[in-house]
Amino acid sequence: MTKHVTTLAALVAVALPLSACSGSDSGSASPSSSPTTSTTASDTPSTTPSVVPTTPPAKPKVRTAADLTKALLALKDLPSGWSVDTSNEQDDSKLTSTDPKCAAFLRYSNTDTAPGSKAMASRSFSGGQNGPYIDESFDWMGSVPASSALIKSFAASARSCHKAVVKVPGQPSSAIAIAEVSAPKFGTSPFAVRMTGTGGPFQGVEIVVVVTGIEDVVLSMTFVGATPEDVDGATDDAATKAQRVLGGTTGS
Repeated sequence: MTKHVTTLAALVAVALPLSACSGSDSGSASPSSSPTTSTTASDTPSTTPSVVPTTPPAKPKVRTAADLTKALLALKDLPSGWSVDTSNEQDDSKLTSTDPKCAAFLRYSNTDTAPGSKAMASRSFSGGQNGPYIDESFDWMGSVPASSALIKSFAASARSCHKAVVKVPGQPSSAIAIAEVSAPKFGTSPFAVRMTGTGGPFQGVEIVVVVTGIEDVVLSMTFVGATPEDVDGATDDAATKAQRVLGGTTGS
């Protein structure tokens, strides 16, 4: 989990096998010999076998953590008043629930890394001593189908879970409500979920997680104590920069 996020939605990857296409070569035919006598239109002319050039399959795109880091928002991309958060506090919070429908969402939320991610990069920003806070991360999934499946799986898990409890060592537990909210329309298949503290130390705290696809990369934006304008604007900036650096689309 990243620093400021109580229940950061780390995504589970769906492994999708890649099928390779192969072609077959036809055999060469020997040209027929013709007699020295004259030929007519009905005679079958000799033929030379045609060779159809084959195009080798494109090599899969490989992205590194350095590539993803270049696509992250920088301080110059944000309005004045924001700063890069370079602290590395450990987040020991854990999301729990007795509702079996929450099992998948809990599994995703209680892990530090998106399973199946082949490369990742992240950066955190603070809008002041008391927030708001933004965490941005990229996970390269290796293919567009894997990226899309990851978002779809996370969305399904979030829609199935409506209530949970946050446990932090040394503090009373906090109840939270979980609900899908309208996602900023940037990237591919955007999805957003809001977690609101309804009791305990996190009473009234709101966390919004937005996930969207940028080609074969999943962009995750997590906001704590942010306004809807912050969520929409930062997601727009992040998706636009990612599209420019990594390729892909900024529209859903």
